[in-house]
Amino acid sequence: MNNYKLTSVKILKDLYQKFKYNTISDEFTLQKLVNRSMDLYLMNDNFKQQVNEWDNLKPSGSRL
Repeated sequence: MNNYKLTSVKILKDLYQKFKYNTISDEFTLQKLVNRSMDLYLMNDNFKQQVNEWDNLKPSGSRL
């Protein structure tokens, strides 16, 4: 358990519902997505740039 960091984040409800619906048959979890995305962000400059420039989300009270 020492290799894990427990954290909490606010995510967009509608986006999360779509994610759950689309990944239920694949057994792909939010934890897998976060860990893989963070690894790609750190290791792949193209992915990092794409994430940093992504502006398709709706503005809300969160820091998108």
